[in-house]
Amino acid sequence: MFVQSEKFVVNHQGRVNDISIYGQESNQTTWRLAKMNLAIRGIDSSQVKWNNEGSFLNDNHRVLKADYVIANPPFNDSDWSGDLLRKDGRWKYGIPPAGNANYAWIQHFLYHLSPSGQAGFVLAKGALTSKTSGEGDIRKALIEARLVDCIVNLPAKLFLNTQIPACLWFLSRNKANGNFRNRTDEILFIDARTIGHL
Repeated sequence: MFVQSEKFVVNHQGRVNDISIYGQESNQTTWRLAKMNLAIRGIDSSQVKWNNEGSFLNDNHRVLKADYVIANPPFNDSDWSGDLLRKDGRWKYGIPPAGNANYAWIQHFLYHLSPSGQAGFVLAKGALTSKTSGEGDIRKALIEARLVDCIVNLPAKLFLNTQIPACLWFLSRNKANGNFRNRTDEILFIDARTIGHL
């Protein structure tokens, strides 16, 4: 994601120094790799924190409101301490089930978006259809709040480390923000299940 972000900035006549990267990682090896990756590219990594408690229990960037959020959170994480966070202020669209963090991640990303911010992230494909423990109600609330901009249904076996089918979500806090055409009452669905091959 860092490599592609750098290419995006350069291709749009921006400077890599103009972006600030914020994040946290609970796996120390992954954190070290991210820090090294950013250092190689000359991007300040001082706000990329290692935190073995995780983003939900110890949010190192509590007041951050970002223009863009990109993420690849763990799929269907059942060990995210959901029982301890039932009354958390991030759950504006519904309380995520304690046994699956997918909708906690979505609301965590939304919580950290600026008023015209956009988020793009990968989730397990089951997040598109699950109705377990109120997930369907949260999904409906996200749609009714006009936050879902685009959903991409991805081909099977796309990731080497999991056989779980995946999808991409793109959310926008303000789909009429003037940067693009007004998409307020639209959601783009892309079925890319048969596009691409191993």
